[in-house]
Amino acid sequence: MDVAIVATARFAITEPAAGGLEVHTRVLATELLARGHRVTVYAAGGDGPFEVEIMLPVDFTGSETARRDVAAPPATLLSEHHSYLDAMLRIADADHDVVHVNAIHYLPFVSSSMVAAPMVGTLHSPPTPWLESAIALARRSRRPPWLISVSNANARAWGGNLVDEVIHNGVDLATWAPGPGGDGVVWTGRLAPEKAPHLAIDAARLAGRPIALLGPVFDEAYFDREVVPRLDRDVRYLGHADTATLAEHVGRAAVAVVTPEWEEPFGLVVAEALACGTPVAAFDRGALAELIDARVGRLAPPGDVVALARAIDGAAGLARTACRATAEGRFSAAAMAQRYEQCFASVVARAAA
Repeated sequence: MDVAIVATARFAITEPAAGGLEVHTRVLATELLARGHRVTVYAAGGDGPFEVEIMLPVDFTGSETARRDVAAPPATLLSEHHSYLDAMLRIADADHDVVHVNAIHYLPFVSSSMVAAPMVGTLHSPPTPWLESAIALARRSRRPPWLISVSNANARAWGGNLVDEVIHNGVDLATWAPGPGGDGVVWTGRLAPEKAPHLAIDAARLAGRPIALLGPVFDEAYFDREVVPRLDRDVRYLGHADTATLAEHVGRAAVAVVTPEWEEPFGLVVAEALACGTPVAAFDRGALAELIDARVGRLAPPGDVVALARAIDGAAGLARTACRATAEGRFSAAAMAQRYEQCFASVVARAAA
């Protein structure tokens, strides 16, 4: 098949990745290409074995007259709209067999009727007002998109029977290889309030273990207020690292700590940790209970740092081989791509019929 993937207009799908959505796009595109499909990714930038169509930069500025409109949206919102609109117009003129929306933006979904190819959309987040509105309208259109959720928990957040299928995210098991473990703990992800790395630091202190944090700083004010004052010899921020470096640190940790302060739609860092053989201690929010069982991790009530410290101690004694086996059985990139391939083929066949 000729597959178009619509990625984010804000962040390039390159190393080091801005977040899990960009990682997912790159891994899925690479796996589909390896399975013999032609893949074109519409993204803010990046490279890979697949073809990349660069989207317009998110820097569109309207005319002075338009900006004087009292109902004018914020400049960033308008600019992002402009970038996605250009991408969807290009896709409408292309000859793809299927269009996969892998972005958290309303416009690709409401463009489903103007694109000849059938559309599949993956819901990577809980409902947001703009996205919820777009999908509600798109589902009533002549050719509604087929909707995938990354977890059952996220599907429930969208309510009713909106989601057609659940496909868990997968990771490259060759890159995220088993590591030797160690005494310390690791936290990876976006350093932002909803990810709450400061609570991971507090739990690690209570557990008496050093902690390393890796990831991009998305909120400078939060980072300066909550993370920087907590840094010391046993609490290190190691920066925004590429996948190979992340895998090395995760593989050398006794436990990976995951601290969502929102309803986590999936939690790619869990799958990555398990692939390295590293058990997980996490707050029980969103999809985390769907990914972690007693063989591979421990869950703590949301926001309970004391319970999370106990979860770190409990997870540290779990078998690393069981963690790796779980990743191989449930979260491989190859299995994920096969599910998407089957979905795309089914959607294309229905459209042809």
